[in-house]
Amino acid sequence: MWWKIILFLAFAVLIVSSFITEAPQQQIGEASRIFYYHIPQAFISVVAFAVSMIYAILFLRTRKSAFDDRAVVAAGLGFVACTLATLTGSVFARVTWGSFWNWDPRETSIFVLLLIYGAYFALRGAIEDDEKRATLSSVYSIFAFVTVPFLVFVMPRVMPSLHPSDSIVDENLRFQMSQTVGTLFFSAMALFFWLYTWIFRLGVRVYSLDRRHEERED
Repeated sequence: MWWKIILFLAFAVLIVSSFITEAPQQQIGEASRIFYYHIPQAFISVVAFAVSMIYAILFLRTRKSAFDDRAVVAAGLGFVACTLATLTGSVFARVTWGSFWNWDPRETSIFVLLLIYGAYFALRGAIEDDEKRATLSSVYSIFAFVTVPFLVFVMPRVMPSLHPSDSIVDENLRFQMSQTVGTLFFSAMALFFWLYTWIFRLGVRVYSLDRRHEERED
């Protein structure tokens, strides 16, 4: 229980600090404060989709339903994080570019990613047989993640984009943040990852309890 209190207090400190310290990117100004939330959310979405793929592979190798449970929980958290990254990115776009949506390469690629993983849940909802659903969705998860590096890292960088490309690192891949900004930024990354881990464990526990309940009924 104590670590939950620490997590809550740490997020409270982060939120307050993100608004009372210097802006992360001086050229963009106050709007760049959203970086403390937008970038970690995008990071968590990639991590969660990768975890979903790993557990999908483990399920196909072992046929253990517990791995399928972990795969779908991770995919769900990745979808939520990706949605939040899209929404915060839209707010940033409205402030800096004058419109919530501009079909910028980064906006387009993350929209496609949402469609891909939305189809994952549609697939799971369309199949009634547990074994068949787990097998097909595991295969889909693996192929879906193949698109993640391209849509998140490659496409936005090979096409002209309004999105700031050197807000965190410069052209030589060197960090260009002050000590205060760097501390807050990496703290935000760690806290969002901690939050993701906690919710992931809760989700897996819920699926486990649900399966036990179904087994008792059978």
